[in-house]
Amino acid sequence: MSNPITEFDSKAFRRALGNFATGVTVITATTPEGEQAGVTANSFNSVSLEPALILWSIDKRSGSCEIFEKASHFAVNVLAADQIDVSNHFARPNDDKFADIKYSKGLGNAALLPDCAATFQCEAYQTLDGGDHWILIGKVVAFEDSGRAPLVYHQGSYSVVMPHSRFPSKKEGEPAAIERLKSRFKDHYYYQMLQATRAYQTDYAPLQLSSGLRTSEARMLMVLQESSKLDRNGLLKEVNMPEGEVDNAAEILQRKGLINCDQEAYSITAKGEEEAEGLWELARQQQEKVFGEFSEEELATFKKILSRVASIC
Repeated sequence: MSNPITEFDSKAFRRALGNFATGVTVITATTPEGEQAGVTANSFNSVSLEPALILWSIDKRSGSCEIFEKASHFAVNVLAADQIDVSNHFARPNDDKFADIKYSKGLGNAALLPDCAATFQCEAYQTLDGGDHWILIGKVVAFEDSGRAPLVYHQGSYSVVMPHSRFPSKKEGEPAAIERLKSRFKDHYYYQMLQATRAYQTDYAPLQLSSGLRTSEARMLMVLQESSKLDRNGLLKEVNMPEGEVDNAAEILQRKGLINCDQEAYSITAKGEEEAEGLWELARQQQEKVFGEFSEEELATFKKILSRVASIC
């Protein structure tokens, strides 16, 4: 191990802290008089389950300190992987950070941002002195979990969550009965197809989620890229998704400026075309990673078998 640094340089210390990967949040609050604050922070953390407490810290030099001091509540908006622009927006000084931002009002009128990975609405619980920062502890009174891939901050750069590559192939000392069962399953084609699909999806799903789009949203965008315009019924048929999910996905894609909706007809925008091409590139990279070692003959046989199985089922 290298020699530890004992003489503190604030910049070097901050770089060292950057090795600890964190999520990215936007903390919002509103005073009784209606004055709003929104700050980007990666200092968010959990404190307690009973009662449900969380904390974050704010620089004492921040002009938003007084607003958080006066507010009865604050909201923690955990940003999703595609919300880098939101993070950057609230990290910059601005007289009115909410002028062009869509949001809803939560408890204490704290702003709740759309399409986040999660949101936590908190009562102001306790403020502690933490050197050059105030440590704000909040009691969580409401929360929402959308399951989106989060935006990550690591070594001074934005990043995304990816699965760890090292997983044990099997547990040591498994009972003989389990081993026999596995041996029988090796000759069961349906089981093998399921295992292959799960293994493929384990790597591919996080890549797709890193775009900030759920599977339903990505599927809809890629379908609309191939069809110049679809009405609602046509879209329902093509994406093979429940109506409620189609409506939710369409609303989010429209809000992001990726699709247009005109008299119940859906079409992709130029920004959506670019996003869809990125999704196809991710799919191509994953396919090449998995199937690149096989010959043209092997792949042709594989596709023939898949097509035949699909047609008779």
